[in-house]
Amino acid sequence: MKITTTGSLGNVARPLVKKLIAAGHDVTVISTKEDKKADIEALGAKAAIGSISDEAFLSDAFKGADAVYTMMPPAIGPVNMIQNIADAGQASANAIKSAGVQRVVLLSSVGADANEGTGPVKGVHRVEQLFSQLDGADVTVLRSGFFYVNFFRDIPLIKNRNIFGNNYSGSDQLALTHHEDLSSAIAEELQSKGNGYEVKYVVSDISTGRELAKLFGAVICKPELTWTQIPDDQLKQGMLAGGLPPELAALITELGQGVRQGIVMKGFFEKGAKVTGKVKLAAFAEDFKAKYEQN
Repeated sequence: MKITTTGSLGNVARPLVKKLIAAGHDVTVISTKEDKKADIEALGAKAAIGSISDEAFLSDAFKGADAVYTMMPPAIGPVNMIQNIADAGQASANAIKSAGVQRVVLLSSVGADANEGTGPVKGVHRVEQLFSQLDGADVTVLRSGFFYVNFFRDIPLIKNRNIFGNNYSGSDQLALTHHEDLSSAIAEELQSKGNGYEVKYVVSDISTGRELAKLFGAVICKPELTWTQIPDDQLKQGMLAGGLPPELAALITELGQGVRQGIVMKGFFEKGAKVTGKVKLAAFAEDFKAKYEQN
């Protein structure tokens, strides 16, 4: 098969590309960065360098592909982020249609069923709506939980202030996903026929903040580590101090509020979706320990 993927060689895309190459497919990898070309080619794939908001570029990159994997970054540009994500989604949808691609896999997120109160996920909600209108293509939307690896970002705060938390309660249940499980699910879907427009969840484990604090605290020899619910304003100010654009800081704060209010995880739990991933938090805790000890 000829398969085109987006996401460059990120946490999900790199293992995905390796899996597809190993399975004997002809893979083209879209990246916005010219300096990724050598890395892409070293894996045995072709590189297509350009913008995921450029419909003409995407149409060319998708031309002749039997299947396309597409994803939208959580933020595009310093302002108008939700609209920028939606515009990129429209460019992808138009390119898929013009290139005649018949099999499409879209990476989405828990919370994408809601149109408000989910921060940056509002962008991919709009993209899902666009892709649901694609005629002539079998489209599978894979909604991921929060990535395990995002907890690496908490390490400096744990080390410097012994604080681990977010602006939602330590008792809120979180659907979480390991990138290897996600790449495996995407690879499987790309190589299967599909069945019209479908939405599926890829979740590796379920946990609460308190449970995460206990697990991580044990492996890094900080048994006193507990979950801290950080006030919204304090969370936002911390992100601004760290250099995040104000709009993105506000969106991430809103995402946490959406978890707190039950909006983000509602679709997963109400639909009775299953935990399908194989990599559990207990295994990831060892990766967390290694990263903690490196910093």
